[in-house]
Amino acid sequence: MKKIIILLLFLCVSSCKEPKKIKSLDGIWLAQLEVMDDEVLPFNFRLISDEAGRYKMEIYNADEVIIVDEIEIIDDSVTVRTPVFEGYLGGKFSENTMEGEFIKESLDRIVPFKAIRGVKQRFKTRNKPIGEISGIWETEFSPGTEDAYLAKGIFSQTDNIVKGTFRTTTGDYRYLEGVMDGDSVKLSTFDGAHAFLFTAKVSDSALNGTFYSGNHFKEPFVAVRNEFYELPSEDSLTYLKEGYDKLTFSFPDVSGKVVSLDDGQFKNKVVVVQIMGTWCPNCLDETKFLVTYLKNNPNLEVEVVALAFEYAKTSAGAFKSIQRLRDRIGVEYPILLAQFGTSDKEEAQKKLPMLNHVLSYPTTIFIDRQGNVRKIHTGFNGPATGEKSDEFKTGFDAFIKKLLAE
Repeated sequence: MKKIIILLLFLCVSSCKEPKKIKSLDGIWLAQLEVMDDEVLPFNFRLISDEAGRYKMEIYNADEVIIVDEIEIIDDSVTVRTPVFEGYLGGKFSENTMEGEFIKESLDRIVPFKAIRGVKQRFKTRNKPIGEISGIWETEFSPGTEDAYLAKGIFSQTDNIVKGTFRTTTGDYRYLEGVMDGDSVKLSTFDGAHAFLFTAKVSDSALNGTFYSGNHFKEPFVAVRNEFYELPSEDSLTYLKEGYDKLTFSFPDVSGKVVSLDDGQFKNKVVVVQIMGTWCPNCLDETKFLVTYLKNNPNLEVEVVALAFEYAKTSAGAFKSIQRLRDRIGVEYPILLAQFGTSDKEEAQKKLPMLNHVLSYPTTIFIDRQGNVRKIHTGFNGPATGEKSDEFKTGFDAFIKKLLAE
């Protein structure tokens, strides 16, 4: 009895303590993620509070602004969950500093970070730029290896500030922002899913550099200036294997209903099949486009169905991510769970054996009213690619209307 009384007194005293007063965190911040080779990946964000003391965050990457409204603050601890994606920032803060980790639980990845309030400069520079890298760069990642792949660097430079992206045959590396410091280029982006850093030396119209993805992966790249360079067509990389003439699948939606292309909702319709993952920023860009396209064209006899390949360790976790995407973006078309536990592309191809391979997330398959596969588009050119993004959207609309007219 004596122990119980002491415990009750303790609880009473604890509950009667005045909560720790939260200091204002409003303003611009510079965050730095610790990657590999003692490099840091910087990005800027702004915290904005309302009258009730609730915070929202704006993350800046070149011309992109990501609005984050899932921020939890308890005493001196903060958790920031970026829209749609699983990854989150968690740590401790004082009035002008933060320290913690960027965490992706399903992949067991943890990247330490620090942040300082009041710093606008993304990268420090010490030297005037030796030249100008604006323009097109023919690029190869992991050159001379079996993992080598091609890319197209697209950059603009104003004084020492550099913006742009790398396009690949499977999509783009989104909005990159950085500097030219003497003969060195540094570019970074952070969107809650990917944390990318590119560093390179510039000499005689050539780039020799390293690409870092978080603190778990790096690879070299080389590039030469080539204003006329273009990547292979995205419509020729993935195709139906010999012996197959249809795409077939049967996967469950969030309600547990198994959906296939034989269902009545797809009969005599043009169908767009989106191979994607909720963890994939390029897939998010395409999902936003598809949602908008359907909203702007409600009378077209077009159906969209997405096949999600998730790295969440359980089906429940995967469906939770799918539902979060549906709620945040307003997706009304079905998103089916094709795979969980891994997003490995070779494993994904086993679920769709009629394809020669699954080369990219996303991959978009166009099916006519008779159920025939008419085109397979690898990757997605997001808004960071500028004219290429506009070109894709125009071509998408024209091809859909061509299939509808047949």
